[in-house]
Amino acid sequence: MLTSILVLLVILSASIHIRAEYRGPRQHIYIFKPLTMVFILLIAILGQAALPFYKYMIVTGLVFSMAGDVFLMLPSDRFVAGLVAFLIAHLFYIVAFVSEISALIWWPLIPLVTYGIVIYIILAPSLSKLRSPVLIYVVVILIMAWLAWNRWSQTGLSGTLLASVGAVLFVISDTILAINRFRGAFKPARALNLATYFAAQWLIASSVGTLAFWKGTSQ
Repeated sequence: MLTSILVLLVILSASIHIRAEYRGPRQHIYIFKPLTMVFILLIAILGQAALPFYKYMIVTGLVFSMAGDVFLMLPSDRFVAGLVAFLIAHLFYIVAFVSEISALIWWPLIPLVTYGIVIYIILAPSLSKLRSPVLIYVVVILIMAWLAWNRWSQTGLSGTLLASVGAVLFVISDTILAINRFRGAFKPARALNLATYFAAQWLIASSVGTLAFWKGTSQ
């Protein structure tokens, strides 16, 4: 019941934030962006994880994501600080997803690497001094998505599926953000970026509780 209420609060808070991006006031962005992540974080914290280590890693990743959100929404440009915070968040997600992987399946790297190369080529002319940081970030987030898929393919649990879909949505969200920032702004970008971002974080957070449920019923 409490989780359902939190999900509704996530939707409400995220909707107010997205509206504020287009119509203001600016104060709503400062309030509802971190507030949405607080609700998502609570979903993960309240998840009764059968694997506590997984839960700890996901929660820590969400905390660093919140830090990244704060840096990116500040009036002054803190893009690099935000990039680093999200990079650390993805590293914690990687540690979480790599658990229970007995062997790596390599072929999904082909489309992921191809996608990463294409996106980087599109962004590179506009990156200037950010070429190396952005390249590192692209590599890390694609590894995160690859490991999330590996974990789901080997376990088949609904919780790992949620995390895998969330990881893919995270890649899509960051792609929209990067193109909008470096290759030219387009009006629907913020709504698309934020909707996929919050959905990604919610799915990853929800994987804690769902994973616990399926673990418990399989024993």
